Amino acid sequence: MGFFDRLKKGLGKTRENFTQSIERLIIGYANIDDDLIDELEETLLTADVGVKTTETLIAAVRKGIKQKEIRSLEDIIPFLEKEIVRILEAGDDSLRMAENGPTVLLVIGTNGVGKTTTIGKLSAFYRGQGKSVLLAAADTFRAAAIDQLEIWGKRTGAQIVKHVEGADPAAVVFDAMQAAKARDIDIVLVDTAGRLQTKSNLMQELEKIYRVIGREIPGAPHETLLVLDAATGQNAISQAELFTQAAPVSGIVLTKLDGTAKGGVTVGIRSQLSIPIKWIGVGEGVEDLRPFHAVDFVNALFLKKEDAAEPL
Repeated sequence: MGFFDRLKKGLGKTRENFTQSIERLIIGYANIDDDLIDELEETLLTADVGVKTTETLIAAVRKGIKQKEIRSLEDIIPFLEKEIVRILEAGDDSLRMAENGPTVLLVIGTNGVGKTTTIGKLSAFYRGQGKSVLLAAADTFRAAAIDQLEIWGKRTGAQIVKHVEGADPAAVVFDAMQAAKARDIDIVLVDTAGRLQTKSNLMQELEKIYRVIGREIPGAPHETLLVLDAATGQNAISQAELFTQAAPVSGIVLTKLDGTAKGGVTVGIRSQLSIPIKWIGVGEGVEDLRPFHAVDFVNALFLKKEDAAEPL
């Protein structure tokens, strides 16, 4: 099964909660009227698109009706498809790479969102492209995180730099940057602690890591990727808002889309935070994390039943 087929399958619950709910709504009306628009708004909110993004989409629909882009009930879903693609494609969603030397990807996020597993899958992706990968185990507050990263290193053929549990994360990062330069590494993936006791502690720790990375490899980190769990819905946006205050997040990795009906949050995250979604995860397998493409996502989300991947 190719990734697009896995994406279609993984978005099954979201499709039921999102696009098929809109289809059922439209079938119940003979004409476009204010009641339909109100119910459409409620449907979008229920699908975890978020208040602000729902307002944006409903305003676009009203404008589309006024300007005759929407002339009939059959025009509503294609219009929404176009608007959602427009939202998701806004900004630069390309994956930044270093022109010379190691490309450093700093990965952040709370515990439980799949951060360390995401790093392992990123390692597998880049190793599959023939690149050398080094993992920096800078989440030193959990021995399990170090052990888990070491397992991924062995599994994917990546090198790893680690210290003991409780060590200074910045010291791990320093050693990793030195090793990356000495060994001519292509990709460095830096794991970080997911603690959220206080925003100030989070900011201080990340700022120290940033200083070390930038001093040792000018221009790095090239990406700061925030891992969010799609199943948490609007809470994912709250987490993102906190982390963006602590770090210059350049992209979102949205995990666990396959296990939730709240995949509509994908649109809300992009719209509200103005941060591109760069990777999505739709399953447990190594192959189930891939770069995000807005058109593919929307095509899978608005899938016609007769084209659906089996089994949904």
